[in-house]
Amino acid sequence: MSGEDPIIAGMAGRYATALFDLALESKKLAPVEKDLNRFEKMLDSSADLRRLVESPVFSAEDQSRALEAILKQAGIKGICANFLGLVATNRRLFAVRDIIRAFRALTARHRGEVTAEVTTASALTPAQTKRLAAVLKSSIGRDVQIDTKLDPSLLGGLVVKVGSRMVDNSLKTKLDNLKLAMKEVG
Repeated sequence: MSGEDPIIAGMAGRYATALFDLALESKKLAPVEKDLNRFEKMLDSSADLRRLVESPVFSAEDQSRALEAILKQAGIKGICANFLGLVATNRRLFAVRDIIRAFRALTARHRGEVTAEVTTASALTPAQTKRLAAVLKSSIGRDVQIDTKLDPSLLGGLVVKVGSRMVDNSLKTKLDNLKLAMKEVG
């Protein structure tokens, strides 16, 4: 399966595939997905947690102990907690975001959905996300799971990637194109 999709290729893809297979076999796909999403939100909101996850300075033991306490506090347990503990023990915690992204791609494929990676300058409202999903569904013909990222350097607009297709409708790109066009004229 990992050879079919570049998102789930490589080390992160192998970990995500193992977690997906275990969650599917245990009939715990939804709870595992929910726990991974919660962990990712914790990563987004805590610089200290990001430092723990991304820094090679911490030993595997330190990462495992700290992660165990954090997961217990957050109420993340079972398959997801055991998996994240294994990732920390194996010194692969730095790749946890890629693992989560690959896991999402696998669950979306399992549900017959396509994952769209949407990068915006500011957070989308739930109404904007719903409207974007509807527009993408009508364009692609399949249900679309939206994975959002923030990049303030875009200034405005958005960049949408679905599979190998990308639509860049960001203000930054439009300004860069205008600047290039002005250089060619003058």
